[in-house]
Amino acid sequence: MNSSRRRLLATALVTPMMPTSLRASDWSERTIRLVAGGVGGVTDVRSRWLATHLATAMGQPVVVENIAAAGGLVGAAQVARSTPDGTTLLCTHQGLATITPHLNARMPYDPLKDFAAVTRLGYGPLLLTVHPGVPATTVRELIALARQRPGALDFGSPGIGTPPHIASELFKRQAGIHAVHVPYNGGGALLVALIGGQITWSMDGPTAQLPHVQNGRLRPLAVTGRKRLPSLPDVPTMAEAGLPDYEYMGWTGIAAPAATPRPTIDRLHAKIVEVAESDEGRRWFESVGAEPGTQTPEAFDAFIRREHAKWGMLVREAGIRAE
Repeated sequence: MNSSRRRLLATALVTPMMPTSLRASDWSERTIRLVAGGVGGVTDVRSRWLATHLATAMGQPVVVENIAAAGGLVGAAQVARSTPDGTTLLCTHQGLATITPHLNARMPYDPLKDFAAVTRLGYGPLLLTVHPGVPATTVRELIALARQRPGALDFGSPGIGTPPHIASELFKRQAGIHAVHVPYNGGGALLVALIGGQITWSMDGPTAQLPHVQNGRLRPLAVTGRKRLPSLPDVPTMAEAGLPDYEYMGWTGIAAPAATPRPTIDRLHAKIVEVAESDEGRRWFESVGAEPGTQTPEAFDAFIRREHAKWGMLVREAGIRAE
C-alpha cells in the first residue's frame, strides 16, 4: 500500500469520530436555538432578553423557540434528544429539573443524566399577586378569606409541579388553608387567567408579573424571599406578612444536551456570564426582581441535584400527584 493510500485510509477512519456538527469552527457560525416555555412566562422573558444580548456577544444568531406543551416537558425532551453540538439549548427551571421528575413516572428525559449544566441564569423570589377584584389587600386578609370560604378560592400555575404550583402548595400548608389548584398550559395562559379574574391568586416570577403590577392589573401581596424587592419596596416579604417560616426562591438556568463537548459548554458559559453579570445585565435582573445568580457548570449541576432531593421530599410529604 503506497503512502498516499495509507493517508486516505487513515483520514476515513479518523474523520467519523468527530462529526462536522461538533466542530467548534462550524457550530460557532450557526444559529443557536434556545427552547423556552410558553410565551409571556418567566423562561420566555428571560430567554428573549438573553438571546438579544448573547447574539451580540457570540457573533451568531440566537433564536427563542417557545414549546409550552405538557408544562415544558415536550421542549425539554426535544433538547435532550438534540445533536449535542451547542446549537440547541434549554432555558430550564426548578419545575422541569427538580420537581416534575418526582410527579411523572413516564418522564421523557432524565433531568440528572440527559443534560449538561451551563449556568444558572436568574435567581430570586416569586411574587404573590391577586386580581384587583379579590377582597384582600394583605396576606392575612387572603388567609382569612380562604378560611371563611374553604375550597372556594383557587390559585393558578403554569402546570402541575411548576414553581408557582409548589410555592402555593407550601403557602397553603403553612397558612392552614384549602384552595383549588388550576393548572394552565404555560405562564402566558396563567397571566391571562389571573388578569381576567378567572383565578384568585398566583405565585409567579416578578419577571412576568411586574408590568401588570405597575399598570394596576394585578395587586401584589407579598414576596416569597427574605428580602423586599428594590422594584417593589412597599410590598412585604411573606415573613413580614404573617408567615415567619415561609421562603421560596425560584430560578432558571441554561442547559445543553448531555454529550455536548466541554469546550463548547465553556464558551457558552463564558459568554452568558459576560452578558448576565455586566452592569446592564445586573440592572435588568434587578428591574425584574431577581439577580443574575450565575454559577460554573459544576456548581450549577450540584445545585440542581440538591434541589432535586429537596423538592422531591416536599412532593412526597404533600402528596402532590400528576393528573
